[in-house]
Amino acid sequence: MTPWPWMRVLVVEDEIGMADALRRGLEAEGFAVDWTGDGVDAVWRATENSYDAIVLDIMLPGLNGYRVCAELRARSIWTPVLMLTAKDGDLDEAEALDTGADDYLAKPFSWVVLVARLRALLRRGAPARPVDLTVDDLVLDRVRHRCWRGDVQIALTPRELALLEHLMREPGRIVTKGELLLHVWNLEQGEGDANVVEVYIGYLRRKIDQPFGRSSIETVRGAGYRLVPSG
Repeated sequence: MTPWPWMRVLVVEDEIGMADALRRGLEAEGFAVDWTGDGVDAVWRATENSYDAIVLDIMLPGLNGYRVCAELRARSIWTPVLMLTAKDGDLDEAEALDTGADDYLAKPFSWVVLVARLRALLRRGAPARPVDLTVDDLVLDRVRHRCWRGDVQIALTPRELALLEHLMREPGRIVTKGELLLHVWNLEQGEGDANVVEVYIGYLRRKIDQPFGRSSIETVRGAGYRLVPSG
């Protein structure tokens, strides 16, 4: 393949043997490579320098890969991130994407596949900043994982944020418990207790509705739930 010598990649990997293999392999492909094995240093480097892509491991000292990625996105740094996850780690992969990674690759991986995935990210370039979700005066920042009702910031857990995001994507549409179990809890219907959805809907109502005298989350008996705009 034609090398891309002008492309600069940050490798974040604390296992020395793996880091050295990544560095040597990428340099052989024509990439300029910087390396760090520490999550805090990775955030500093990615903030202070311009990289075309970041190869990011999850298990790191200082800050883990999820927190590194989330911090970069919170700083509006949209450098494409290829995250290295555990083998068969479905939850790792889901969390990688949820925290702002653009792609993931499970260890052990094929070198050919890693280079192909990295080149695909480079062709796409840095993604545009995700648009905040807004329904009336309720705002959800999907990058910083924060929520406001008007000028009041509301503290939500990661699961509550994921549930609210799914409801806010299509205001007024009825969302079934099965759909919420799949997209928020990664469970097929029948795999878990569907009552957990009802419990978390209650948590959300007590945080985003009741203190503000609202009733934006409606229960549609026998069907599911929907977030209803005031208009």
